[in-house]
Amino acid sequence: MKFNANLSLLYSELPFLQRFAAAAEDGFRAVEIQFPYDTPAAEIKSALEQAGLECVLINVPAGDLMSGGLGLACVPGREPEFEQALEQCIEYVRILRPTSVNVLAGRAGAEDRAESLNVLHSNINKAVSMLEPEGVQVTLEAINTYDMPEFLISSFAEMRDFIEESQVNVRMQFDIYHMTRMGEPVAALLRQYGSQIGHIQFADVPGRHEPGSGELDIKSLCTIAAESGYQGWFAAEYRPAGQSTREGLGWTSDFF
Repeated sequence: MKFNANLSLLYSELPFLQRFAAAAEDGFRAVEIQFPYDTPAAEIKSALEQAGLECVLINVPAGDLMSGGLGLACVPGREPEFEQALEQCIEYVRILRPTSVNVLAGRAGAEDRAESLNVLHSNINKAVSMLEPEGVQVTLEAINTYDMPEFLISSFAEMRDFIEESQVNVRMQFDIYHMTRMGEPVAALLRQYGSQIGHIQFADVPGRHEPGSGELDIKSLCTIAAESGYQGWFAAEYRPAGQSTREGLGWTSDFF
C-alpha cells in the first residue's frame, strides 16, 4: 500500500513550502495539495524535487465553495468560470504532473438538483477532454452534508450513479471520513468497489483527526481496499489533533 500526505491539512504548523521536506522526513513518498494556486507552480515543483516526493493529486479551483458559497462545477451560469478554473489547473498540471485531478461538485438545493447534475456532467466532460491528454485521471468525490451542507454528491450511491452515467473516463474518489459521516457501510463498499476507485483518502471519526484518535480501524479498511483491487494511493487527509503533525504520526509505524 502507498501512502501520501495531504499538505493542505498536514504540517499546517509550518510554512507551506517547508511541509514537503517534513513529510519526506516522516516517511511519506508522495503528497497531494487541495488548492496549490496561491503558490507559484515552479516553487512547488522545486520543493517536491528537493524532498524527493511526487505530487499525486490536486483539485480544480472551486471558486467560493470553501468559504460557504456554491462553488463552480455544478452551478448553472458559472460554466465560464469553471473553464477558467480548468485552464489554471492545467497550468499547474503541466508543471507538477499529478496523476489525478479532483473536481468538487459544489452545492445545490433540492429543487435545482436535476439542472445541477446536467451542468456537472457537462463540466466533467470538459474536464476530462482537457486533462486526459495531459495523462491525468479525473476523479469526483462525495462529501458529507454535515461538514458541507447541500453538497450535490454526498452519498456513495450518488457518486457511483454519476460515474456510471458519465460518458467519459472519470473515477470515484472515496473519502473514508466523508462516507463514514454519511453512515455508509464503508468496509462493504471498499470490498465491492475497490477496483473501481481512483483515489482513497482517510481520517478518523469523529473529529477528522489521525488514525487511532477515533472509532475507525483505518488500517483494516485500507487493507480491504487493496485486497479488492484498489491500486492507487491512500491519502492521509486529516487535521492533526495535537500542536504538530509529527506528534500524531504514531499510526504510520503500522502502515509503512
